[in-house]
Amino acid sequence: MKKKIALVTGGFTGESVVSLKSAAVVETQIDRERYDVYKIIIEKENWFYAAEDGTPSLVDLNDFSIQVDGKKVTFDGVFNILHGSPGEDGKLAGYFDMVGLPYTTCDALTSAITMNKGYTKAIVQDIEGLEVANSLQLFKNSPKNTQRVIDELTLPYFVKPNNGGSSIGMSKVKSEGEVQEALDKAFAEDNQVLIEEFVSGREFSIGMYMVNGEVIVLPATEIVSSKEFFDFEAKYTAGVTEEITPGRMSEEEVNRVREVARKVYLKLNCKGAVRMDYFLEKETGKIFFIEINTVPGQTETSLISQQVRAIGKTVKEFYTEIIEEMWKQ
Repeated sequence: MKKKIALVTGGFTGESVVSLKSAAVVETQIDRERYDVYKIIIEKENWFYAAEDGTPSLVDLNDFSIQVDGKKVTFDGVFNILHGSPGEDGKLAGYFDMVGLPYTTCDALTSAITMNKGYTKAIVQDIEGLEVANSLQLFKNSPKNTQRVIDELTLPYFVKPNNGGSSIGMSKVKSEGEVQEALDKAFAEDNQVLIEEFVSGREFSIGMYMVNGEVIVLPATEIVSSKEFFDFEAKYTAGVTEEITPGRMSEEEVNRVREVARKVYLKLNCKGAVRMDYFLEKETGKIFFIEINTVPGQTETSLISQQVRAIGKTVKEFYTEIIEEMWKQ
């Protein structure tokens, strides 16, 4: 008998549009000979099953069940593709833990920590071979904090919402006169903001996932953007960014990055597929940590799919591995 999988998408943030696009791709690639798939859309007002005929069926939050053709449907597991809150920040994971449902992504604690860029940096900064840029984490948008940024950090730097994703609310600041506008933009998205000094280097993104207790590190993708940094438009608009998979690295760099990525995955106690973004500093070749995404995008332009295909695996096979692994945890 086929197992029933809830494909969870939507969300409470601006990333919901990306989540819905990711779900549309995942929905077509999951092995239907193995699994029956039900797309569940989560919004602030309602959680509902989106039936093929367009008829919504509200989710019973007591046990995360739905009614289909008058019959109760419960699930064997959850494929979580909900970017941002509540799917990537631990809230949804905590709920699934309470109702006893396995899911494909990190647990509640890891999800909550990794959603906070500043806290994540504090945990990974002692990993051998990994560097973190000088930074400030702010909890209030005030003239005093604006002055702290100017006094304590060296231009240029990136200003970003500390708990956001998809580079929404992010700015590159080149002069003191741009600081307040960048802080206002970031604080409009989050009540915590991270400011990081600029690292001159080539940008990469690398996927990792676990199968049978072994961390599989995928080939890294090199990001060559026509924009100044890999922002929302660059990530999700075809043609704005050149994505080279595998990225242009020496064998020594490939091996070094692979080992660091494996350590990051284990140190943060990750589960399912995650993606780490990093710089290779131009002058030194050092690996500088940018951030980790615990629910990476699965749209047509996403990086994980490119990396999976680069090792000769189909996306369908990859999803099957991710789904099967959640029942072993």
